[in-house]
This record gives sequence, C-alpha cells and structure tokens, in this order.
Amino acid sequence: MAEFIQRLLMQPEPLSLNAQSALGPVCEPPRSQFSLLVRHFLERFFNHETASPDGDAKTRMVQIACACGIPGFFYAAYLWPLYHPFLGWPPEPPSYWTQVGHHFFFIVYSFVTIGIATVFEWDMFFPDLLDIFVLTTLPIPNRRLFMARVAAILVFIFGFLFDANLLGLLVFPMVVYPPNIVRLFAGHLLAVAGSGFFAATFILALQGVLLSALGERIFRKISLLLQGLLIAALLMLFLLYPLISAMVSAALESGSALAYCCPPFWFLGIYQCLLEGSSALPIYTRLAEIGCAALLITAGLVVLTYPIAYQRRMCQLVEGSGSHDTRNWLAWPLHRLLHATILRAPNSRAVFHFISQTLLRVQRYRIYLVLYDGVGLSLVVALILRIHIAHQQMRINFSPDGLRAALGVIAFWTIAGLRMAFISPGNRQGGWVFHLAHGKPPEFSTALKQFQTAKLWAFLWGVILTFGFLLAARAVAPPEMLTLTATAGQLLAASSLCLLLTDILFFNVKTLPFSGEARREETNIAFSIVKYAISLPLVSLLPIGLEEWMEDNSVHLFIAAAVIAATHFLITLWHRARIREDCSRRALEDDEEEFPLRLGLRY
Repeated sequence: MAEFIQRLLMQPEPLSLNAQSALGPVCEPPRSQFSLLVRHFLERFFNHETASPDGDAKTRMVQIACACGIPGFFYAAYLWPLYHPFLGWPPEPPSYWTQVGHHFFFIVYSFVTIGIATVFEWDMFFPDLLDIFVLTTLPIPNRRLFMARVAAILVFIFGFLFDANLLGLLVFPMVVYPPNIVRLFAGHLLAVAGSGFFAATFILALQGVLLSALGERIFRKISLLLQGLLIAALLMLFLLYPLISAMVSAALESGSALAYCCPPFWFLGIYQCLLEGSSALPIYTRLAEIGCAALLITAGLVVLTYPIAYQRRMCQLVEGSGSHDTRNWLAWPLHRLLHATILRAPNSRAVFHFISQTLLRVQRYRIYLVLYDGVGLSLVVALILRIHIAHQQMRINFSPDGLRAALGVIAFWTIAGLRMAFISPGNRQGGWVFHLAHGKPPEFSTALKQFQTAKLWAFLWGVILTFGFLLAARAVAPPEMLTLTATAGQLLAASSLCLLLTDILFFNVKTLPFSGEARREETNIAFSIVKYAISLPLVSLLPIGLEEWMEDNSVHLFIAAAVIAATHFLITLWHRARIREDCSRRALEDDEEEFPLRLGLRY
C-alpha cells in the first residue's frame, strides 16, 4: 500500500524523444458526431463575440462559474451567526417567517440567475448564418443538428442550475441544523431547481411562441425591447428582495395577489410543503400546485413551439431577410438642425452618422445597450419605490431622494453603456474609411473632431434620457420638487452629470468608435464590478446634495454652473493634450509587434 501511494505521489520521469516517438501517434477517445456537435454548440454559447469579444471562452466560463456560485455560499455563511448564538447574541433564534425569508432568497436567486443567463444567450439557442454556410454543407442529418442543439441547451441550463446553487445547497443545511435534514435537502433542491428551470422554460417558451406566431422579421424588431424588459424585471426582483422578503408573512397570511402572481412564491410553496409536510399552511399547498402546473405548461410550450420556431428561423436564413429602407424620415428634421448648429464640419457629420447607423445595424452593440439599460432601469425602480405594509395592506410610495438619485443612475448607465459599445473590439474594420481618408493616426485637428463628435453623441443621448425621466417624474414628485428653482436645479444637475460623466468615461478613449483593437491582456470581471460598485454610489448621491444646495439660493445655481464649466474646461484641455501626443506618434504596421513599445522604446 505504501509503495502504491509513493508511486502515485511521485512525479514520473520525462521520457526521451526516442521513447516518445516509439509510443506512436496520440489516439484521441472516439466521439460520435452527435457528441461533437453538442460540444460545438456548448462552446459557441460562451465563445461568441458578445459573451467573449477576445475569444477566450474557457476564461469566461471559469469567471462566470465563480460569479454565479459564490453569492449563494456567502449568503448561507452570513446566516451562520443567526442560527448559532455566540456570547448570548442573538438572544433568540430566527422566527418562523424569518426562516421562510431565508428559504425565499435561494429561490429568488436561482430564478434571477438562470433567467438572465437564458436572456443573454437568447440568439444562440437558434441557428445562425454559420450553421447554414458550414454545418448544413457537411454530411450531417438535419434531425441530428436539431437534437444536438436541443441537448446543448439542456446541458447549458442544467449546468447553470448546478453551478449557481451547488454551494448554497451544500452549506445551508449545515448552517441551520434542521430537525429533518432529508426534508430540508429535498425541499431546497426541488424548489430551487424548479424555480430556475421555470425561468429558463418561460423565456424559451416566450421566444418560441413569438417566433412561431410573428415570424423572424417582426420578432427581430421587438427582440431587444423584450430582452431589456426581462433583464430589468429580473434584476428588479433581486434588488427588491429585502422589501419582498419583509412582506412574505403578510402576503401569505392574507392570501394577497402578490403571492399568486409572483413565480418565486409558487416554488416557496413547494419548499415549505416538502419541509413541513402535513403541518404546512394551506396556502403553501395551493402555491405548490400552481408552481407544478406552471412548470409543466411552460415546458410543454417549449416542446411544441421550439421546433416550429427553429424551422422558421432556418427558412428565414436561407431565403434572406430582403431589402428594406433603413432611412428614418422622422429624424430628418433633427439631423438638419444638428447640421446647421453643432455638426457643421463634414468630418463631424460623418462620424455622427457612422455611430448612429452602426448601432442600428450591428446586433451586438444594441445588446450591450439593452443590458446596461436593463440594469439601470432596475436600479432606478429600486431607488424610487418604497413599499410599506400596514394592516395587511401593501402601499407603494415614491421617494423624493430616490427621484433625485435616479438622475445619476440614468446618466451613468447610459454613457457607460455607450462607451462599452464604442470601444468594443468585435468590429475593428468598422472605421476603415476614416483611416483611409485621414490616416492612422490622423492629424490632430481631425482626430479632435472625431473624438469630440463621439463624446457629443453620448452626451446628447444621456441628456435626452435624463430630461425625459425628469419630465415623467413630475407626475409623482412632491410639491417641493416642482418649484421653479427646484426645476432649474434638476435640469442643471442632469446636464452637468451627463457632461462630466462623458468627459471622465471617455477620457482614455483614443480610437474611433467601433474600431478599437482587442486587448491583449485578459479583462478582470471582478475588478470591473468593483469599479462600478464604487462609482455608482458617488453619482447617485451627488444629485441629492447638489439639488438641495441649489434649491436653497438662486445664487448657488450660478456658482454650481461656474464650477462645472471650469471642471469641464480643465478635463477638455487635458484630453486635448493626450490626443495631440497620440497623434504625434508613428503608426504601427500590420505585422509590427506592440510589446516593445509598451516599455517606452518607441523610436
């Protein structure tokens, strides 16, 4: 036994080249055509240009796996002190409804995580042009292609279910020490898995029904709007979890419509029925029945509509979408106004319309904007809504501070989303005509106009959305926010936030929109999340203090405007200096290495 362990732990000696050549060729394990297709489709879920612009699918898979699995583990670990008193704290164990709220978290988290993953891979569940041009030309039966894609979708969904809930499933029973651990384990497993699987089947069923009924062309027009609304609704549910968790007892004891309309409550019924058995409340039984029926209905709709939608998608790809007029006659007066005022130079007009047409044409960039806008919308709703329970009744109010803070959230996520789309490396050849006409790098004056136009495009959309929110918020704003001084302060705060955020976020952008090069270093998702987590509270709290200070005295309006203008002027001067320095450098050739240049050895 000791010799076996020693041989197992010892590192084998490397073989010589002659010994390795004598072993013969490496024989890979035999794989069927079906298994190869399933592996191919699974890799495409993580290796398409939206999910992994740098093409490193394995790194993205590891990062996503860690990001999905850790929250459940940390939440279960956070509950340890509540169930294990130390030095007399807490004085009492968690109450019944507090424990139900803890169970409810894992159900909501599984529902939201699997739902967002399914929405993000929305287009990859159906064939694309690569399947038509490559896979259909190979000797592969169409039925096998279809079944391989279905198998890949199932592996993807169940893999995300396993990854997002495994750590919570293992840690939570050890934290609570229930009287019957088998019942807790079964209830946790089935309820959490059912919640996530229902979210995935609901989204797939919605996509299949719409594609089957409306066709590919009409579905494409509403697809991005649906993706944005679904992501906003899912994130909103997660962000409002503390409020909803506080209403669990009132909603279940009173039989509120919230319990019957919110899908996570259905699977909470399954959880508690399996955990408590015959002693469970009657409402849990009704909710469990609704959850089981809903899961069967959505799964049945997927089975019925997905083959029809798959076939319609294949036919549309073969036949083509046809030609259609992409000109927007409603925007023509606005374009004339812009040409006469801020877009007088032909170079500025070219960049401005290049950005507009590229965002409308390339699906990947619009998905980025939808994801950012969905996150921003969910944060805005979470900031504004205030839910109170009084006498078993739910009341919804609107927070004045939340209305003020929402300005910063809207401006931040709009401009950050546009910056993400502009610097995306997926379409580096997009600006070839500008490089051909003006050189690479262009002259300083030309480059300055190009970058200023890109910033102007982001600034205008930030102002449009923030001003639109201010106009809509006046319907629910308190009287003190409707005065003339308050309105002027809100307009100044919104415009200044858009201006300064555009200056700051685009400060290091030195490439034409949609023509940046892919980064050689790997992007760190955790570091990006930390940057957003630090920046977002700052831009949310700034409008609250700024508006209240400007409302005190009209002189404060002019002082704030002067400070903002001076800050913008200084950032602009600094940015101009960086652009001038970048334009003075020699352009790299196509086959020239960039690594020595990073050491400062430029010439």
